[in-house]
This record gives sequence, C-alpha cells and structure tokens, in this order.
Amino acid sequence: MSLAEIALTFGGEPLFTGATLDVQPRARIALVGRNGSGKSTLLKIAAGIVTPDSGEHFVHPGATAYYLPQEPDFGDHDTAESFVCASLPDERDAHVAERTLAEFEIAADARLEKLSGGEAKRIALAAAFAARPDIILMDEPTNHLDIAAIAQLEEKVAGSSAAFVIISHDRRFLETLTTQTVWIDRGATHHLSRGFSDFEEWRDKTLEEEKTARHKLGRKIAAEEDWVRYGVTARRKRNVRRMAELKDMRQALRSAPRATGSVNFAATDAERSSKRMIVAEKISKSFDDRAIIEDYSIEIARGDKIGVVAPNGAGKTTLLNMLIGTLAPDAGVVTSSDNLALVTLDQQRARLKPDQRLADAITDGRGDWVTIDGVKKHAATYLQDFLFAPEQWRAPVSSLSGGERGRLALAAALAYPSNILALDEPTNDLDLETLDLLQDFLSDYKGAVLLISHDRNFLDNIVTSIVTTDPDTPGAWRRYPGGYDDMVTQRGRPPGAKAAAVKRAQKGAPAAARKASAPKTTRTKLSYKEKHALTTLPDQIAELEKEIATLNEALADPKLFERNAEEFSKTARRLDEAKAALETAEENWLELTIKQENLEPI
Repeated sequence: MSLAEIALTFGGEPLFTGATLDVQPRARIALVGRNGSGKSTLLKIAAGIVTPDSGEHFVHPGATAYYLPQEPDFGDHDTAESFVCASLPDERDAHVAERTLAEFEIAADARLEKLSGGEAKRIALAAAFAARPDIILMDEPTNHLDIAAIAQLEEKVAGSSAAFVIISHDRRFLETLTTQTVWIDRGATHHLSRGFSDFEEWRDKTLEEEKTARHKLGRKIAAEEDWVRYGVTARRKRNVRRMAELKDMRQALRSAPRATGSVNFAATDAERSSKRMIVAEKISKSFDDRAIIEDYSIEIARGDKIGVVAPNGAGKTTLLNMLIGTLAPDAGVVTSSDNLALVTLDQQRARLKPDQRLADAITDGRGDWVTIDGVKKHAATYLQDFLFAPEQWRAPVSSLSGGERGRLALAAALAYPSNILALDEPTNDLDLETLDLLQDFLSDYKGAVLLISHDRNFLDNIVTSIVTTDPDTPGAWRRYPGGYDDMVTQRGRPPGAKAAAVKRAQKGAPAAARKASAPKTTRTKLSYKEKHALTTLPDQIAELEKEIATLNEALADPKLFERNAEEFSKTARRLDEAKAALETAEENWLELTIKQENLEPI
C-alpha cells in the first residue's frame, strides 16, 4: 500500500500538503505527531474511509487492509462471535473467530451491550487478527487495555505476518514493536527508517536544524537590508533582482512553519500539609461477595508518587476512591490530614459537560477568570498555556478532539490549589510531547501523587512506589518500592500475567515481544524517577535502619511472646519485610550511583 502527494483541507486550513506513506510487507510503522496533526485522518485515508482532495492511494491487487478505530463500532451485532465472524474472509472459518476470541480471553457469546472498555477493545482486536489481512491499521490499540493485555497484544503483533501502521501514545509499545517511523508535522510527513526508540532524538535534531536555518535566513535578510540602505548603487537591473530576492526571502521567513508550542503546566500550591497526608488502616471492600480489597493498610506521605497498577476489574479505581474519601470502605479506617487539598482527574473526564464553554470547564461557571499560582489570568490566556487558540475559550466542549479534551481536563484540574493529585489514566489521548511535559510536571510536583496508569514508561519515569495486587492472595494488595520494572522484578511477573504465559515468553516468544518487559538501556541520562530515587533513598535507608533497630529491640524482650503471641509474630514479620526493603533500597541506591557515574560524570 502507498499514499503519494496526499492533500486535504479542513475548514479552509490545509491539513496535509503532499503527505506520503509506504507500507511494505511485514512493516512495523509508528505514525506519530501532535494532537490535531492528522494522524487518525491519514490512517482513514489509507483505509479508504476518507477521500483526500488530491493525491494517489495505491493498494497492491489482492492485498487486504483492516482498520481498527480508536473506539470500536459493533454496528447491529449482538455477540462477540457475531462481530468477529463478520470480519472473516471466509464465513466457513467460524472456528477461527472462536479461537481468536479465546486468545483474547473473551467468551464467544459475550453480549456487546454489556462490555467494559477493555473488553470492547479486545473484541475489536480479535476481529482484526481473525480477518488475517495483509495490513492492519491501528489507531490507539492499547486504549482501555490493562498491562497484561498490552503485553499479550505485543506478542500477537510481533508474531504476525501482517504489516502494521500504529498510532499510540504508549512509548513502550512503540519502542518494542516498530522498525520505521512516520512523523506528521505541520502538514508534511517525515520518514525515519528506524523505530520509535530512535525517533525523538532524530525529531529534536531536525527541529534544531530547522531553527538554525531560520536564523541563517534572518541574518541573510538583515545583510540584504543593510545593502539596500547603505550599498553603493550598482546597475539598475542588478538592484531590481536583489530587491526581488529580498522580498522572496522575507516571504519565506514569514511563511516558514514553526513547531507547535508546548503545554505550560503549572499548579497552585495549597497550604503545606503535614508529612502524613493519608493513612489507611486495614481497609476492605467487596462487591457481590467478591473481595476486591481486603485488610489493606498504607501511609501516603508528602512527596510520595504512587502508581496503582492491576488488571482491569481488579479494583484500582475502587482503591483510589477509598483513599481519597469518595468511597467508604466496608471495614477499616482512612484518615486524612486536616489541610489536605485534593485535586482529582477521573478516567472518563466526567467533569467536562459537552454543552459548556471551555472557560466554564476551567472556572466551574464562576466568571471568566482564574488564579494560578497567585496570578490572576483570563480563562482565554490560561487556555493558551494548554495550546488552545484564544477564540476557543467560548467554544463548547463538544467541539474538541479526544486529545484536546485530555488537555482541557488537565487544565481544569490544575486550576485549583492542591497538595495531592489523584489521577486516573491521565495519559489517555495525549500526544507524546504533552506526555513528556506532564511527566516533567509531576516529577517536580511538591505534593503527593496517586496515579492509575497502564503506561509502563510513564510509570517508570515518575513513581517512587507501585501498589498492585498480591500474586498469591485474592483481594490482597502490596506496595513495592521503585517503578514498574522494579515491581515486576520483585513480584516475579506483571500483574495479570499468567505464569504459563510468562514462561512461554521467556522460552519461545518472539524477541520483540520479550523486549517489552525489559528496561530500556539506551538512555544517556537518569530518568526523573531515578533522580528522585537517588535523592530520597538515603533517607529511606536511614528510616529503615532505625525501624529495624526498634523492631530488634522489641523482639529482644523475652516476655513479649508470653504477653502477646500475635504481636510477637506481627513484629517478626515486619522485621523480615523491613530487612528485605533495606536490602532492596541499598541495592537500588548503589545501582543508581554507578549509573549516574557512567551516564552523567561529574
């Protein structure tokens, strides 16, 4: 399949001016660009859903393509099997539909009107793979999937003979699978013959070269203007030519496309809280006699950045809501600091009403002004910090794209003073550049952060600990120090991954799929999470050493067991946990110290 010289105009503005795309057999192409750059539209043009104003769309005779949209559309189908069978090239291959659904852990008779977002996405993916096309065009295939399902999808893509063009905000997914990158920027496509892992360095170099070229053009114009004002009069014909060239250079400088601006994240700090912000003691929650969270305790301190990770349906949002006080536990107690200033961001962006103005989403309808970090701003000005045009402040929320809704939800949340942020899937629909800036902001945020996310790279670069399900006890949750990769190492396997699947991946899965669980080793500097850990680990080590000394002193009392055998056992268990945590913390500190010396020599 190929697209050549594709041009398309929306609302009087050119979206594409000569875009190209070439999909070879078994290609793995990352299609990247800022929100609104036209990624989804180009994918629809490739799928034949959108017709461009001009250009050529060629599909090799006999080749088939399958388009997977961001949000599945099941049409009139009522069961998963009915929908997947409709995608089969031969209706006699019904067994293929049943087998593929089983691979994605979906019952063939699952009713389509009673699905979670993750189930709907897995059914849509099953239909794409069951169709056995030559090319699969994927628009955000990891949306709504938990980490185990994403890893399973990576395995399916890596083992497929089809070609793939993939739009995704999941860095780890793109780094794992892609071997080519197409970057849409200001109406043009730029091609890199390497995968996404090399893209960002190449993009930054390209933008820097562009900036240098503009600077050189500006200096040349200045020199020509100096000649116009002070130069010796030459032949009139030569003067006319140079004046025409000067006019052309000025026009070129004015019309030179500039890189899209960056989101300016800022938050208003609330009154400083006490160090212990939230303390949960033995909290439990059950639904329909199923224990979701059982007897779980946690203390959240100022500066903690905690990632909550678990399979879909395990209770991540339930746990978050109990910790922040919007859902009462069945048992146990949650205590919050008196001056807790909580800001939340829900996964569905429910605060955004389709018919309200963007300004009202920011101010809750209380005028057109907000105060950010002590500075009073008009809503239009504040929205510009999140890349909205000045005139959009009066526009309805319903006019926004998915990425714009994500930015607006963040803008609305950060407009309030806070010392703790509770964010449920904040990365959904955001472009990679905005994710970078959000990552920087959260890493530098002085308060506590509670973060639900399926983005492994995002978690690894931000959080200082992970809360997830216990692999051996239903309803039990545990807290692991470090990021996502650290948690997997300590836990033995990712949450939701079957032991058999892990064993299969270790022994015989394609190399690209196995690479998904391995930390990247090509970085040239410490991540934000690693820098934070390097700073805070010495204090953690000192606290653990102090706790171990106290526990040893308690156990040295020969009468403790006689007085309270349960307390003795509890103290002994905690001593073992503290020693293990100390060993892990010391190993992490040593590893980070060595890495810093190697990557960032002083």
